[in-house]
Amino acid sequence: MAASKEPGAPRLAALASLIADETRAACLLALLDGRAWTAGELARHAGVAASTASEHLGKLVAGGLLAEERQGRHRYLRLADARVAQLLEGLAGYAVPDGGERPPTLRAASARTAMARGRTCYDHLAGRLGIAVTEAMVERGLLLPDVDSSTFALTDAGHGWFRGLGVALEPGARRPLVRGCLDWTERRLHLAGRAGAALCAHAFAAGWVERIGSERAVRVTGVGERALRAELGVGGVG
Repeated sequence: MAASKEPGAPRLAALASLIADETRAACLLALLDGRAWTAGELARHAGVAASTASEHLGKLVAGGLLAEERQGRHRYLRLADARVAQLLEGLAGYAVPDGGERPPTLRAASARTAMARGRTCYDHLAGRLGIAVTEAMVERGLLLPDVDSSTFALTDAGHGWFRGLGVALEPGARRPLVRGCLDWTERRLHLAGRAGAALCAHAFAAGWVERIGSERAVRVTGVGERALRAELGVGGVG
């Protein structure tokens, strides 16, 4: 068979083959919660033996999709960076039909409902909560949609709003300050980038949101309801 004339084809094929395994895909999606998981936790989540998970995780680390850290006897895995999270979230949007698939159990249906209401997408807010926050920021002139509506720019008012929250937007050479991320459940853009990550971290630190269950789902607390309504006029989500 003749070699491809496109130099990027082998790398793209290798990347696709890494993801094209149900066990590896389950581990990658679990790590979209932005936290580091142990190899044992990922094995249980994927429903495979520890030795099987270890083999799959090794391939993902070697392929550059995961990074690993060791603390004592424990081996922790996390997504390599925000670009990997963006890739996975985008693929998830293509993989899930517009009408969705019928969950096999009531528990699965409840988990999906919670994820659609509010969740983390790596290190920023997603679901209806993330969309509501993003659209409120646009309405108040804190974010300016790009002309093609595929991304945003943070306005001077937006910079002032973050400063008012006491949130520092750290400089970063490789990651944009703001970016639109297509929400796979809502099919609209939510705020990502360094600003999205900083806002999500503040929401957790200030007690606006809290995680529920073992998935990425989050809910807005009473403190968060009041804060989001006062800051952005957002209420009744998450």
